[in-house]
Amino acid sequence: MTAASVARSYPHSRPSIGTIFYAGKDLKTHYCTASVVRSPGKNLILMAAHCRPGSWMAFVPDYRSGARTQPYGVWAVQKVYSDSRFSESSTGINYDFAFAKVGKDSKGRQVENVVNGNSLNATPGYNNWVGVTGYPEASAVPADRAITCWNHTTKVPGYSQMQFLCSGFYSGTSGSPWLIDLDPKTDTGRVIGLIGGLDRGGPNDWTSYSPVFGAVIWGVYNYANRH
Repeated sequence: MTAASVARSYPHSRPSIGTIFYAGKDLKTHYCTASVVRSPGKNLILMAAHCRPGSWMAFVPDYRSGARTQPYGVWAVQKVYSDSRFSESSTGINYDFAFAKVGKDSKGRQVENVVNGNSLNATPGYNNWVGVTGYPEASAVPADRAITCWNHTTKVPGYSQMQFLCSGFYSGTSGSPWLIDLDPKTDTGRVIGLIGGLDRGGPNDWTSYSPVFGAVIWGVYNYANRH
């Protein structure tokens, strides 16, 4: 690996991607990233299971630090779905993904109807050209804004996971979706991975990992839609 293989992130956000923060706290306590995925109920978000999602969380799409009001509001998490085999063991890390249902906003709208959503797709292989958008914690990046990066993915040696090399993905970007086939009209694409898995998504700010999306994630997704 050479330095040239590591891309550089830049400030950029997308409406379908936002922060997860502790409900009842100030918005600077965000600690993970999540994204809206298309679903029949139009109310599902995707995140990493190691973020330990629960009903004490809320989702802020297209989060803007210091804004008096957020562009698309704040959406309360109601139910969470993950695979019971997830753990931080060498095999459990392959299940590091979760879905959550969020409630309607104060105007009675479902989140997907407001910000659009990315389509969930099986990972087509280890080598892909992906765009990754996430929110580093304010403690790591005082600018407290979203970053985006595009680069090729490769296989993590010895693991059934993908690797993405780009600087700036500090703590807080866990759950950031890996998008392909971006539609410039809707600013959404097909999500084939997320920051998670080995080393909770990566050992440093320029190496990120993702579990492979296959039959298991579809099983969790379908269960979430039925419940």
